[in-house]
Amino acid sequence: MKYDRFEDVPVWQAGIDMTVKVFSVTAHQSFRYKGDIANQLQRAALSVPNNIAEGFERGTIPELITFLYYARGSVGEVRSICHVIMKMKEFEGHKSKITEIMDIAESIARQLAGWLKNLKETDMRGQRHFTEKDKKLKEQKERADAFVDKLKKEAQERIKNKNRPE
Repeated sequence: MKYDRFEDVPVWQAGIDMTVKVFSVTAHQSFRYKGDIANQLQRAALSVPNNIAEGFERGTIPELITFLYYARGSVGEVRSICHVIMKMKEFEGHKSKITEIMDIAESIARQLAGWLKNLKETDMRGQRHFTEKDKKLKEQKERADAFVDKLKKEAQERIKNKNRPE
């Protein structure tokens, strides 16, 4: 599926949801006076959707790939910080929320991995390089593919009808 805006990309939306949950849980007073852990977790979480958005807006596949890897690194950082928090008794009352954040982070990591795999296999160079000529060629190819598919279906239908007992 092609997305015209980063706001429509499901993994970006998941990153926003995770970030909101992180800010919600770190607002609790138990996070005060525990060093920079709340701020670090917030910045790592916020970095996930921001890197997805920035890569998307750069307009080239190589730059998108780079920023998706940054997002994966940040989601790994979120999970790592959550592991630390889970081992600290001061945060025992937040375990279910932290587990939920970790689950979302793992889902985001899987989605990013799948997207990266697809991007690495594409021959498109990105929006920045997509000219009117490219657009016309793509439309021609799509029409030709649709025509070939139609011919195949018609041929299969003729074969099926020919082999029917009368």
